[in-house]
Amino acid sequence: MIYIGVTGWGDHDSLYPGQISSKDKLKEYAGHFPIVEVDSAFYAIQPKRNALKWVNETPENFQFIVKAYQGMTGHMRGEIPFQSKQEMFQAFQDSLEPYIEKNKLAMALFQFPPWFECRRENVDYLRWCKIEMGDIPCALEFRHQSWFIPTYRQKTLEFMKAENWIHSICDEPQSGEGSVPTILEPTTQEKVLIRFHGRNTHGWQKRTVVDWREVRYLYRYNHKELNEWVVQIQALAKQCTDVYLLFNNNSGGDAAYNAKQMMELLQIEYECLAPRQLDLF
Repeated sequence: MIYIGVTGWGDHDSLYPGQISSKDKLKEYAGHFPIVEVDSAFYAIQPKRNALKWVNETPENFQFIVKAYQGMTGHMRGEIPFQSKQEMFQAFQDSLEPYIEKNKLAMALFQFPPWFECRRENVDYLRWCKIEMGDIPCALEFRHQSWFIPTYRQKTLEFMKAENWIHSICDEPQSGEGSVPTILEPTTQEKVLIRFHGRNTHGWQKRTVVDWREVRYLYRYNHKELNEWVVQIQALAKQCTDVYLLFNNNSGGDAAYNAKQMMELLQIEYECLAPRQLDLF
């Protein structure tokens, strides 16, 4: 099955009619899409009560992709707020229990930073991460192109297959070492993830801007760009049981719009979505 959604549910104004409370947005979001990325988990390991609330206010078949905490992927500068890495990983796993109990965890997403290069110590760390996560399905996304240079590309994919990492395929600007090419190869037969980051090449590496994250994902895919993905997505769906698509190009509010376009292009109509509020006009 092909699942389409966006990253987070709070900032997609086009989905919410009139005035809607932030605490009610997920309920409304679940009337549009069957999956969502919990990006708030990257900034802080979320308390169980949050996850319990979220799983209880979404339909039975709704799925969550939970982003790994920044301390687990090396984004955090300075010391982690835990006694050890093992304690940090255990806290993250504990936070996933409500999703797992309700069968709503699609995967945990480990997105590594642009300085996480293809080196022996980093390969060892990835292997350690997978051991710590146990049977929890985990997706792996790189941001340094060294993992996919010709010398290492096949070795990286074989390593991911051997360690049972779900491949997070990226559509993103090709802008030096801090970006990766689109490698259309799944690494498990069960699941593959595609994340659409936009193609704002000019803003991708521009960290001198104060709000550089707002610039980085400022992009709206056009019809031609999305249509080029249709055949590729359908091909991946023949190789994997489930294909997950997440649109992350939301600096200008474009993610939900493009996700809806992709649903139309793939001729997908989801059943069992949550009831939606009716627009007044």
